[in-house]
Amino acid sequence: MSNYSIPDPKNFESTHQGKNTHLFILKNSRGMHVAFTDYGARIVSILVPDKNGDLRDVVLGFNSIQEYYDAKEAYHGATIGRFANRIANGKFKLGDQEFTLATNNGPNALHGGPTGFHNQVWNRRVNFENKVDFIYTSEDAEEGYPGKLTVHCSYELTEENELIIRYQATTDKPTIVNLTNHAYFNLDGEDTGSILEHLVSIPSEEYLAINEFQIPTQKTPVENTPFDFRKPKRIGESINSPDDQLTFANGYDHSFIHAQDPTQPCATAIGSASGIKLEVFTTYPGVHLYSGNFLNGIDKGKQGTAYQPNDAFCLECQFFPDSANRKDFPSCELLPNETFKAIISYKFGISLAI
Repeated sequence: MSNYSIPDPKNFESTHQGKNTHLFILKNSRGMHVAFTDYGARIVSILVPDKNGDLRDVVLGFNSIQEYYDAKEAYHGATIGRFANRIANGKFKLGDQEFTLATNNGPNALHGGPTGFHNQVWNRRVNFENKVDFIYTSEDAEEGYPGKLTVHCSYELTEENELIIRYQATTDKPTIVNLTNHAYFNLDGEDTGSILEHLVSIPSEEYLAINEFQIPTQKTPVENTPFDFRKPKRIGESINSPDDQLTFANGYDHSFIHAQDPTQPCATAIGSASGIKLEVFTTYPGVHLYSGNFLNGIDKGKQGTAYQPNDAFCLECQFFPDSANRKDFPSCELLPNETFKAIISYKFGISLAI
């Protein structure tokens, strides 16, 4: 097995857009270590014990800040905003006013645009061994979004091997907000190849069907479809089924309806070799399963392994894609007298069910 370790903080000391970058490390007494950089307020590595007690790094990423700048895949571990996922045709309305965004995913605006939150150096505050806070102010009209938005992203590592992410945001004008984390997980280790043997369960009765541009069309029952993860099954079990939904996305890239009970997992995954179990909890109405379909072998990770399609999965908790244009979806609007709040939690443990 690879000799997994936290990247060297010296390799993350840089200047980007006139601001200094760093690496921050949280740890607990059970051996778990999590590293972050203020570039994109992103997770760089998560070292967690496997079924044998050995530490494995379960998040794809790189050993230096320069590799993050140069990466073909821009979102590794990053905080995504101002709006995670897709907005159709890069346009939305608030009241009678229409706003136009940069399109960076065919006809869609994706993940806040080319200079979204993933591409910014955040301010940071480290007061405790188990917590780090990142703060970013998105100016009015940045990437086309209205309102000056102040965002807080807090990471806390508990003694229960749980990484809790708390988001808060305020604005001075009506705007839209949809923040998430884009960690690419491989629970067998970031250099171990395909995740198609991982077991995944998602206790959702419905998912969002999409069109050929990956914009949601309607809520659809999961029963008798490749999207039925109500009982644990391998990610790869149905991924090659003859289904237009899988063809549109080149695999899984779909949102599932979550009951919004933050005490119950919205998704669970288990590494086939490591036995590492990941439970995801959230206050958001949706969890988006992405099977790493567009990783393309160009980026090489911390152990020098090229990241290929299906070498990782994402479970992105968020409002539904294109919510800004759908009155039938939970609202992503934020007003000046309000405070946006959301929580995502990644809890790690061991399962022998694989």
